[in-house]
Amino acid sequence: MKNLNLFERISDKITCAAGSPGAFATAFLIIIIWGICGPVFHYSDTWQLVINTGTTIITFLMVFLIQKTQNKDSKAIQLKLNELLAASRRASNRMVDIEDLSEAELDVLRKYYQRLSDVAEEEDDIHKSHSIDSAEKLSRQKSQQPGVQSRKK
Repeated sequence: MKNLNLFERISDKITCAAGSPGAFATAFLIIIIWGICGPVFHYSDTWQLVINTGTTIITFLMVFLIQKTQNKDSKAIQLKLNELLAASRRASNRMVDIEDLSEAELDVLRKYYQRLSDVAEEEDDIHKSHSIDSAEKLSRQKSQQPGVQSRKK
């Protein structure tokens, strides 16, 4: 566990440093110096290999650091969203941890919420319902009332 914490601390520091203006300026300066050195080394294969190897190694390592940072950020965002869902009296707790669903299951949920949106658009006030069941029930009740016509698209 201690090594994991050490890796996390180091990767967080490197990620912050790599995204700084100083890091960009340093990288830019290295490219300028490399370009100026071209005539000195007669634009040799070795001269080109130096920059290609350096950028490949840095890119390879940064991919893992960026992925680690994105994973951590994604977990934090999911936890914040879960907290909002749990705190909201009208939100469906079924949405907590949906990031573990398959792509096909997420598509089914997307269709569900598209349907909810379609039903809500037929209402005068989109805040009157918070689920497909209640939206459809409200819509049926309104259409059964005398003198109320449903607004179809």
